[in-house]
Amino acid sequence: MRNVIAPALVLSLAASPALAAKGPFFSLGNTDFIVLIAFLVFIGILVYFKVPTLVAGMLDKRAEGIKSELDEARALREEAQSLLASYERKQKEVQDQADRIVTRAREDAAAAAEQAKEDLKKSIARRMAAAEDQIASAEASAVKEVRDKAIVIAVAAARDVIAKQMTATEANKLIDDSIAQVDAKLH
Repeated sequence: MRNVIAPALVLSLAASPALAAKGPFFSLGNTDFIVLIAFLVFIGILVYFKVPTLVAGMLDKRAEGIKSELDEARALREEAQSLLASYERKQKEVQDQADRIVTRAREDAAAAAEQAKEDLKKSIARRMAAAEDQIASAEASAVKEVRDKAIVIAVAAARDVIAKQMTATEANKLIDDSIAQVDAKLH
């Protein structure tokens, strides 16, 4: 379209006023009248071939296409907004669920820590009791060992005392008495 307009504009500017028509307007010698007639014939040809209707139809069709594209874009926008709202709702639900999970995990961790403290206290109490039992057992063992040693020492001391005070005849007499007692208890 620019290719047609540019040369026509150049030619119209190149025409000087000296070439303009002179004389009466309604004569074939007047170029303005000829141009007017050519223009009216051109318009008539356009109307005869229904060019304005065709152009209007094409413009209407183009307007309908643009309108349908706008409607489609509007529908897509509304769908995108509803989808965005849906995702925002889902994100909020997921965030709420994550917050609940974190809260629950903290509560579980606190409960586990409390349980671990209780278990540790019980374990310490059991170990203390076991240690006290071991101490008591070791003490009883030491007391028994001391008594046994005291008995051994007392027997040795008594043997030494008896051995120093006893004569051979008394010792033989004690041995015979002990054999008799054993014989009486066994039969």
